[in-house]
Amino acid sequence: MTRAPQMPMPLSLPVRLSRADFVTAPCNAAALAMLEGDDWPQGKLVLTGPQGAGKTHLLHIWAARRDALLLDGTTLGAADPAHLAARGAVAIDGAAQVAGDPRAERALFHLHNMLAAGGGHLLLAARAPVRDWGIALPDLASRLLAAAHVTLGAPDDALLAAVLDKLFADRQLTIPDTLIPYLLARMTRSLAAAQMLVARLDAESIARKKPVSLRLAGEVLQIMQD
Repeated sequence: MTRAPQMPMPLSLPVRLSRADFVTAPCNAAALAMLEGDDWPQGKLVLTGPQGAGKTHLLHIWAARRDALLLDGTTLGAADPAHLAARGAVAIDGAAQVAGDPRAERALFHLHNMLAAGGGHLLLAARAPVRDWGIALPDLASRLLAAAHVTLGAPDDALLAAVLDKLFADRQLTIPDTLIPYLLARMTRSLAAAQMLVARLDAESIARKKPVSLRLAGEVLQIMQD
């Protein structure tokens, strides 16, 4: 089959990570409430959940509200804990990646202690709970194991459908009633994938000067899988 001409797709598409873009559902309501409450024992919280469940989105929401530093666990070994702690609130995405890196583990240990001493807040996100990270530094492991813990469930059909509906509405795209069930049965099941899919459908619709349809959706899904 000959495909219609396609506009060049960017290597990355902007991801919307504000509070207004977050869709609340039973699988994420408890985590959202914890992050909006800030009433964490000893000022620390570990957020876990499968890939694509919305951990990064929640970290961005919290960081924006608290004017917190947000960094990736892979960068912690090269960071200055005192500089980070001076902000008073720090969020670390992919926090389990510090495990096995002596510099990163020591940096997190000192950051934890400095924030605790100053009454600050530390938010850590990872797929697995702390006990499964493989932290080698005993004092760090004991401190992280003492943190409050909240888990995100995997996005279910209801959440993905609501997210897709909102993304299409935000772009003012008119879609057939059968489109979202069609996408749910075929797409990668993550919130990031939903954002990427809608963005690509919008781009292809503009490039071809055609409305979003099941046929267009099928072709875009095939493009994304190639």
